Amino acid sequence: MAKSTKSTARKTTPVVRASRTPRQARTRVTSPNPAGVHALSPLAAAAKRVSDPAGQAVAQAAPGAEPKLHERLAKDPMGSLRSPIRIFQIYYESWQRELLEPNFAALDNSKSRSELLEFAVFEQLAKSEHVKGAQLWGALSWRFSEKTGMSGADWVKAIEANPGADVYYCNPFPHNEALFHNYWLQGETAHPHFVALSRGVFQVAGLPAEAITSLASSEQFSSANCFVGSARFWAAYLPWVNQVLSAANKKLPPKVRDLLHSSQADARDLHKGATYVPFIVERLFPVFMSTAGKQLKAHKIALPERERELNVHLKLLREMKDVAIRTKSVWLAACWVNYRNLYLTQTNSKEWCKKYLPLITPTEIQFA
Repeated sequence: MAKSTKSTARKTTPVVRASRTPRQARTRVTSPNPAGVHALSPLAAAAKRVSDPAGQAVAQAAPGAEPKLHERLAKDPMGSLRSPIRIFQIYYESWQRELLEPNFAALDNSKSRSELLEFAVFEQLAKSEHVKGAQLWGALSWRFSEKTGMSGADWVKAIEANPGADVYYCNPFPHNEALFHNYWLQGETAHPHFVALSRGVFQVAGLPAEAITSLASSEQFSSANCFVGSARFWAAYLPWVNQVLSAANKKLPPKVRDLLHSSQADARDLHKGATYVPFIVERLFPVFMSTAGKQLKAHKIALPERERELNVHLKLLREMKDVAIRTKSVWLAACWVNYRNLYLTQTNSKEWCKKYLPLITPTEIQFA
């Protein structure tokens, strides 16, 4: 990988310690008007407190771990070489060890300086003895419980309750499923010039350009590299991502390539000066699954705690978009865009709406 990226940092090995369709349908949509009321109306505020039976059903989809599972995991933690499922938890500072899941294996990545972040860990683990013979393996963030609202035992229970998949994944931020066409457009609100740069990468790597602006169902949303996969999945996914990055490094114009590897991606200094590379890589998973990995079986794990945080508007927006995609209804998709824009004008500042709504609202409805 060092040959296909511009990073000059030395390669380090993380230390593992035993732990505790048819033709696209299109229609024009009116450009969003950022002007409007910026506080939820009494009616909207009341609706925000209404419980949604359908949402409750989703929230209850992942049962808690049973006592026997806790006992088994205590004997054979998910990083043990005896376990068929091996899950590692990445940490960077000593104080973070206290927050790790006792059922995962702690993985010290404090000495790594790779701009690839978690992806570099995936590559190193894939070549190590730590995952040899494992049916499933993965490396999760030290913030796993904070992001997902699940314990390690609950995560394993959800996997074992749905056997046979090549990869298990989740989306710790389900509100984005309701508010954005896809995660590429969402990225524009977090990383300056993200969409334009991503388009350049897609073009030189031969990826489907429509993925950046088309509507994606909630099943296609994943983030934070939060997945556990089989050897078959990793053997296909890792080389594919490397091919994308290699094409970007070789074919992008020099100024664009420099931007790709710059810390401008972290303008708000929330990710310790990370470049654009890890933010692009973490969004490639659904693109991979719809192209090179389309023969693989994936299962999305529900996150009950995160689902409970969604208000009635977000639940309705997500369902509306999913139904529009499923039925290929251009009319319903346009209704979703208008409802979504109205919601954002009521929950964000006028300045935010003026800056971002035009950037995250394509002028055409597209179904991938």
